[in-house]
Amino acid sequence: MNVVYEDNHIIIVNKKSGEIVQGDKTGDRPLSDLVKDYIKERYAKPGAVFLGVVHRLDRPVSGLVVFARTSKALTRLNKMFAEGQVHKTYWAIVKRGEKREARGDTYCDDGEWHTLEHWLVRNEKQNKSYAYDRERPNAKKAILKYRVIGHTDNYSVLEVNLMTGRHHQIRCQLAAMGCPIKGDLKYGAPRSNPDGSISLMSRRVEFVHPVSKETIIVEAPLPNDPLWQAAATR
Repeated sequence: MNVVYEDNHIIIVNKKSGEIVQGDKTGDRPLSDLVKDYIKERYAKPGAVFLGVVHRLDRPVSGLVVFARTSKALTRLNKMFAEGQVHKTYWAIVKRGEKREARGDTYCDDGEWHTLEHWLVRNEKQNKSYAYDRERPNAKKAILKYRVIGHTDNYSVLEVNLMTGRHHQIRCQLAAMGCPIKGDLKYGAPRSNPDGSISLMSRRVEFVHPVSKETIIVEAPLPNDPLWQAAATR
């Protein structure tokens, strides 16, 4: 387990793809339990360890996860996440899109920020979201901003900022743009990654500390993968 930041009130961990943040029906041991074990051992805590889960990452996604170590931090972080005061930046390796006439749903690789807007409908049974250009019953508006920060011949690396928080939003909207995330079979990638991951990571998190009021900025290291390294430096 890779702890990238910790103090008395919060702990930030760089999650591996394949790990679940919180327990689910699979019964697999979640990251939250591993963090509790770490805190208990490192600080010789007697009895049960308090740990609050304030947000999640999809199982095949890697990157930064913020946990609360105190009830005070948990209450305040929950409010901050709900009000959009925690700024998360994602990086994704996607199929390199075709250059087309600029519209709101087309791939642009000029290095500038572009906005995607869709209406997403979640299918609970399939655990999948579907993107539409217009509002429809049970749809929720989804907005993200992206820019191309690197590429290889076949793939682009996108930096993504979420303006809304919808189910599988990044995965669904990038696929709707014709740029499915590498390895994401559910959203149209032609093949899986060897380790079962998808090439999406929570790269950076920035927020005002809920107790000390200091600005916290943490960045996750890139995965140890030649494509990430090559694409991110071109």
